[in-house]
Amino acid sequence: MATGVGFIGLGIMGSRQAASLRRAGFELTVYNRTRETAEAWAAEHGGHVAGSPREVARRCSRVICMVVDAEQVEAVLLGPEGAVEGARDGAVFVDMSTIGPGAAVAIGERLADRGVAFVDAPVTGSAPKAADATLTIMVGGDDAHVEAVTPLFEAMGELIVRAGALGQGQAVKVINQAVAAVNCATLAQALVVGRRTGVDLDALVRVMGAGSGGSRMLDLKAQPMLDHDFAPLFKLAHMLKDVRLCLDAGAQAEVPFPAAAAAGELYTAAMARDLGDRDFAAVLEAVEGLAGVRV
Repeated sequence: MATGVGFIGLGIMGSRQAASLRRAGFELTVYNRTRETAEAWAAEHGGHVAGSPREVARRCSRVICMVVDAEQVEAVLLGPEGAVEGARDGAVFVDMSTIGPGAAVAIGERLADRGVAFVDAPVTGSAPKAADATLTIMVGGDDAHVEAVTPLFEAMGELIVRAGALGQGQAVKVINQAVAAVNCATLAQALVVGRRTGVDLDALVRVMGAGSGGSRMLDLKAQPMLDHDFAPLFKLAHMLKDVRLCLDAGAQAEVPFPAAAAAGELYTAAMARDLGDRDFAAVLEAVEGLAGVRV
C-alpha cells in the first residue's frame, strides 16, 4: 500500500476525494476542524486522525487541503499549528480549494520561503464526481512538484489539466465557475419567463436540450429547479465566492465580465433569502422573487 498522504478538510467534496484516495490504496492521515467528522470518516474508510494540520505534515510528505476559502487555506497551512510547522524535507503541499490565483501565488511564496513546495489544483464536478473519482482537476505549479503528486490526482479525477505556472489552475477554475454560474442563472430566468407566459416547462426543457440552448447546466439543474429540490451538491455561497474571485481577477487585469457581474447580483439576492447553504440552483428563488412568480 502506498503511504504518506495527508488530507485536510472533510466537507462535501473533501470527504469524497479522500475516500477515492483510500480506494486507490493510499494510506491517509486526515484532519478536520470538527474532529468528530474526521473520526467518523476514518471509522468508515480507515486511516489515522490527526489532532492538527501540523501533525498531518509530520506524518506525510504529500499534504492536500480542501477547505472553503483562502483564509482557511492560510490557517491550516501557515497558521499556528499549521502544516508548515511539521513539514518534512521534500514535502509538497497541494491546495484543491478555490481561492483565486492571487492568493495561490501569495501562499506559494510564503511556503517557498519555508522550503515547502506548493501546487494549486482546484476541481470541478461537484459531489457526485468527487464520489466516483471523475473530477476535472486544474493544476498549476512547477513541473517537478506537479509530477510528484500526479498519482494522487489520477486517483481522484478523470481529467487532469496542466494549466501552467502556480496560480493558473486557480485562474482557469474561477473563470469556469463564473461561466457555470451565468449558465445556471440564465436557466433560472428562462424557466421563470416560461412559467409567466404559460409555456409547458417540460416541453421547454426538452426543446432547449435538443438545440443550441442545450448545456451541461440544463442537464444538471433543470429538473431540480422544476422540483425546487436544492439539496446541496455545491453550495450557493461557494458559487458566489467563486464568481467574486473571477471578477476580482478580471478587475486586476482590467478586463470586464458583465455577464458574471449580473449573475453575481442574483446570487447575492439569493444569499439575502438565506439560501447560501442550498445548492446554487436555488438562484431560481431569487429570480422568482424578482418576477413575483413561482416555477
